[in-house]
Amino acid sequence: MDLDLAFSAAEALPPELLQAGGVWLDPLQAEAIWQGLLACWLGQLSAELPAELQSQAYSAGLSLLDDAEIAALNADWRGKAGPTDVLAFAAQDEGLDDAPPMPLSSGLEGDDPEDAGEPLELGDIVISVETAARQAGEHGHDLPRELLFLASHGLLHLLGWDHPDEDSLAAMLARQEALLAAVPAGRAIPD
Repeated sequence: MDLDLAFSAAEALPPELLQAGGVWLDPLQAEAIWQGLLACWLGQLSAELPAELQSQAYSAGLSLLDDAEIAALNADWRGKAGPTDVLAFAAQDEGLDDAPPMPLSSGLEGDDPEDAGEPLELGDIVISVETAARQAGEHGHDLPRELLFLASHGLLHLLGWDHPDEDSLAAMLARQEALLAAVPAGRAIPD
């Protein structure tokens, strides 16, 4: 599965968070590792995607921010004060005609990406590393696992998953756990 990933990480994260995040936050390794993982997950999910999301190539963004940066996005886009753990800005959502432009929009609106030879733009996943670190402690696991959990959640949202009720949430969480099971212990990305 081909994935064009626009990756960014907050430059001002405290050293202890960078250390706790390991290679997932390492400025020299993180982009390639995240790209490999998200492409792997897209490959695993491809058979269950609706026709309009079927593609051989995708484009997406992943931003790892601090609480202040995600709080600003949370206020602007959701009208909610304070930081949150993950936001997903799905480019393929219906009813977005009147929404502001996507942060990393491909400009292919209305074009068939398969015909144009361009990747299908999925949108952007934004994660607060600081919130993820707090939640990791609350859930009794490490920061990398929490980052992976939030990234899988954001990716599923980009692909149309939602959780308006308990049954939908349970199904989404089960799918996330299946994606996480594909990540070998330690950090290695499946080939």
